[in-house]
Amino acid sequence: MRDDVAESVKRTGLILSGGGARAAYQVGVLRAVAEVSRGDGRFPFPIVCGTSAGAINAAALAAGADDLRLAVRQLLAVWRNFRVRDVYRADAWGIARTGARWVATMMAGGLGRHNPQSLLDNRPLRALLESRVALDRVRAHIASGRLYALAINATGYTSGQSVTFFEAQPGVERWERARRVGVPARIDFDHLMASSAIPFAFPAVRLHHEYYGDGSMRQIAPVSPALHRGADRVLVIAVGRVARASTLREPVEQYPSLAQIGGPVLSSIFLDRREVDLERLARINRTLAVMPPDLRAAHAIGLRPIETLVIAPSEDIDAIAARHAHRLPRTLRLFLGGIGATRRSGANLLSYLLFDRGYCRALIRLGYKDAMARRDELARFVSGQPNPALMMGGV
Repeated sequence: MRDDVAESVKRTGLILSGGGARAAYQVGVLRAVAEVSRGDGRFPFPIVCGTSAGAINAAALAAGADDLRLAVRQLLAVWRNFRVRDVYRADAWGIARTGARWVATMMAGGLGRHNPQSLLDNRPLRALLESRVALDRVRAHIASGRLYALAINATGYTSGQSVTFFEAQPGVERWERARRVGVPARIDFDHLMASSAIPFAFPAVRLHHEYYGDGSMRQIAPVSPALHRGADRVLVIAVGRVARASTLREPVEQYPSLAQIGGPVLSSIFLDRREVDLERLARINRTLAVMPPDLRAAHAIGLRPIETLVIAPSEDIDAIAARHAHRLPRTLRLFLGGIGATRRSGANLLSYLLFDRGYCRALIRLGYKDAMARRDELARFVSGQPNPALMMGGV
């Protein structure tokens, strides 16, 4: 990506990706970040970018930019005590009503404007956000200079574009690339609900004359929004394991369940593009490393090396979800069990929807453990010290 925002001062960006309930892992990593950060009150991430559930964490963190440790404690308080009903209706009547409307719609060939908009009713999530996230404080932190930008990603259902809505200090302009665009906006709860609207599961949200859904759907370059905001180094907290060498495939005879099909679909939305983008970052940095600066200047090559630290789960989150499937409300457990999501083979789908405190606490512990296993590296990064070994990406 091109250096659209030329700055003499190094800026660190934080990338919080999507993944539904998997975003609890991010909170564990942030807990470690808060512990290793310097005690001078400096907010280490002047640029915060979030997508889907990561957008919610990003907004909450940006709202607490004046006190990182307090902001993380508040995030922990929410995620450690999550219940499914805090995010979407899981009672028998709510699920039965939605199911009946879908059946009626399919039988009647559509009911026009009264068609059901989603499988689940996530109005409880909006109520939770409005009570917990003080978005007006984001503007105050930007005005004071403590925060440079907050960026929230969503996908336009009509345009098919990946749109980054950003609220930033003066001088950051709209940008546009193939199928993606950055638009200045006053970030509100509609942006957070749109970014986290998992397709089919949660309803789309109308913003600026278009309906928007989960920001991960068309996000072909997850790191890009931070760099367009001027970041020179980024911390990426992923919610899926970093790709490893392929293993031997075991033969199977049983046809895959709906959950087995739906899980990889969601993974392709939430996880796979991040790995591709990071691989591209690595290639660009290696190219820049052997290209003299004067040659770059002579040919007007607007690329810069980006120091990138990635923290990703060291354990299989699907397996963790399968161990906590019994904690779902009974009606939802029966519904998801019917499509195979409560079995180990279908737990990938479950891992995105299991907003349960037992599961979330397990992910928080894993995130904290993985981050603290790299404590020295993380502390050096958060403090702003350069680390050539982390020059694995750049756009």
